[in-house]
Amino acid sequence: MKLNLAKLILGVTFLIACSEDPTLPPDDDLDGPISRPKSGFGSDGMFLVSKITFQSPLNPSRNVEIFYPTEINKPKPTLFFSHAFGGDNSDYYKGLLEFVAKKGYVIIFSPYPTNGVTVNDRYNILWESFKKAVTDYPNLIDKTRVGFLGHSFGGGASFGLAYKGFVDEGWGTNGRFIFAMAQWYSFQLTQSQLQNFPANTKLVTQVYDEDVVNDHRMAIDIFKNINIPDAEKDFIYVNRSTIGNYNYLADHGVPNTVSAFDAYDYYAIYRILDALIDYSLNGNQNAKSIALGGGSTEQITMPSYNGQALTPLEVTDNPSPKYSQSKYEYPCSNSINPRSSNCQ
Repeated sequence: MKLNLAKLILGVTFLIACSEDPTLPPDDDLDGPISRPKSGFGSDGMFLVSKITFQSPLNPSRNVEIFYPTEINKPKPTLFFSHAFGGDNSDYYKGLLEFVAKKGYVIIFSPYPTNGVTVNDRYNILWESFKKAVTDYPNLIDKTRVGFLGHSFGGGASFGLAYKGFVDEGWGTNGRFIFAMAQWYSFQLTQSQLQNFPANTKLVTQVYDEDVVNDHRMAIDIFKNINIPDAEKDFIYVNRSTIGNYNYLADHGVPNTVSAFDAYDYYAIYRILDALIDYSLNGNQNAKSIALGGGSTEQITMPSYNGQALTPLEVTDNPSPKYSQSKYEYPCSNSINPRSSNCQ
């Protein structure tokens, strides 16, 4: 199956989706009037951030980057991040990568090429980079507590990569999760594999209402077919908000910190991820109401400014498409999609 590389411009799409300039200045470095959380889940951690790099085993012109807390003195829970197509510079996701390390965890960023390789090549580049990191840095990485997260191409890839890590390598015996954002098609993943994820896997799937790139049906398909019980997975819709004259966009680029770095990063993504890590990898049951609250007040409530609140998150265990496939650049029924038969 060949992929039309000239048409696959996800990176360009998310990098040019810029928000309006706010007229109400924030009291920190975030765009828009709403500040980052001062405490609790989603607030910045107290660790300094360091970085180790090593040559990518299958993409030798680029380096894999490991972000970790400087003060580390033993292996820490580790996240494997897969970027969007075209998002091969870690600066695109600097906010997310540094947030995770500041909270005391390790996160690995593996670049793959935008052009000149196949989908399977990209998956293999991601996988071999992650595997080498685990092998070469046991002083940093606790392979018994791991999570896979990704955006767009990387969101779709996270499931096949997680299966290899969880099942083939046995990673995550003391905690596992997947956090998928605006996911593209999922390759290297069979229906049988979806039905055989380890019982302790947790899942958060996020889609963005204004996304016109990736059909939400891809995310819905995987969410409904993976064998994780409803109590341990949530499907989250993020919707647009306007506070003052600033638009908090719910488009394809929300997870990157180039198009915008605002309260949606902290409250819609980092807060949920923070709680998911603590619940899945540290066993903190108090974190579940935010990470996998099934629509709990704690989970869906977003902050306000001058009496105007951000639109609450929508959470469900039975998602259905809101828009026709014609809205999207990459509809679920596209012949590229190896799971196109599941696009009703």
